[in-house]
Amino acid sequence: METIYGIKDLTRKIQYPVATIGMFDGVHRGHQKIIECVKHSALSKKGESVVITFDRHPKSITENRHPSFITSLKHRLTLLERQGVDHTIVFQFDQKLAQMTAGDFIREVLVSWLGVKCIVLGFNCRFGKDREGDITLVRKLADKYDFEVYGCPPVMYRGQVISSTAIRRAILEGMLEKAKAMLGRPVSILGTVVKKSGRGRMLGYPTANLNLHHEVRPPRGVYGTKVRWAEQDHLALTNIGLRPTFAKELFTSEDETLEIEVHILDFQGSLYGKDLEVQFLYKIRDEIPFKTVEELKAQIEKDKEILLKRSLTAQYLA
Repeated sequence: METIYGIKDLTRKIQYPVATIGMFDGVHRGHQKIIECVKHSALSKKGESVVITFDRHPKSITENRHPSFITSLKHRLTLLERQGVDHTIVFQFDQKLAQMTAGDFIREVLVSWLGVKCIVLGFNCRFGKDREGDITLVRKLADKYDFEVYGCPPVMYRGQVISSTAIRRAILEGMLEKAKAMLGRPVSILGTVVKKSGRGRMLGYPTANLNLHHEVRPPRGVYGTKVRWAEQDHLALTNIGLRPTFAKELFTSEDETLEIEVHILDFQGSLYGKDLEVQFLYKIRDEIPFKTVEELKAQIEKDKEILLKRSLTAQYLA
C-alpha cells in the first residue's frame, strides 16, 4: 500500500481512482464492507482503490477536544494495508481544511488533483465545512464532474448498527467478544515500547511497556494476549493497571499512572522504540495487590499456565 500525506505531486497518475472518505477508526466490519466495495469497483474497471482519511479527528479542531480512538493513525494504516488497499491518502485536518466546503473538496481534491472516477461512501459519511457533504450532495455533482457514486448500507450486529462509538464503549467496558464481533477480528492495541523501571526484568519476567498514543484499552486486569513480531505470533501476558504491589502512594489520576505491560513468552531481545501490536484473547483475572514479590511471581506462573493450557485447547479444537 502506498501512503500519501497531503496534496503533493503524485509519483505517477493513479489509474481510474475509486475512492472513499472517512476516519475509519477501528477499520471495523462496516468499514471493511465499504473497502470491499471500493476494491471491487476498482477491479471491475482495472483501476486502483483509494482511501482518504485524516491525521486527527475533526472534533480536535472544530470542538477543541481530543477524543480517544480505537486505533491511532499508525494502527489504522496497518489495518488498511491488511485490507489490500492500493493507496491511502492522509490529510492533516487543520483550520484550513475545516473551513473547506464539501463542494470545494470534491472539485479541488477529488476531481482536479486525484482525478476520481468513482466515489464510494458509507451510509452516514459526512465531510466538509459544517459536515454538509453527504452522498446526496456527491450524487448531485456526479454528472457535472463525470464520476460514479455508490452508497454502502450499514452492517448490523444483533440489531445494532456497527459503529466506532459502539466498539469503543464495548472495549472500555471489557466486552471483548462483543467488540470482536463488530470489529471482525480480536480487539488489539498498537503502542510504542518505552523504557520504565525495568522491575519486570529484575523479577525474571521482562515486559514491554506501551505508550498507546490515545488508543482505548480494555479495563484493568491481566489478559491472555497474542503479539505479532517479525512475522511470528507469540503468546503474551498483558497487565493493564496501576501495579498496586509496588505502589508507594494512592493515585489520584488513573490516566497518568496506568501502565500497559506485555510479557512475551519465549522471547529474547530488545523492543525499545518499536511499535508492538497486541491482540486480546480473554481476561484471566483482575489486578490485585500482593504482600510479597514471591506471591506475585507465583501468581504470574499460574497466569502463564492458564494461558498455555487455553492455547493448547484452542489448537486442539481448531
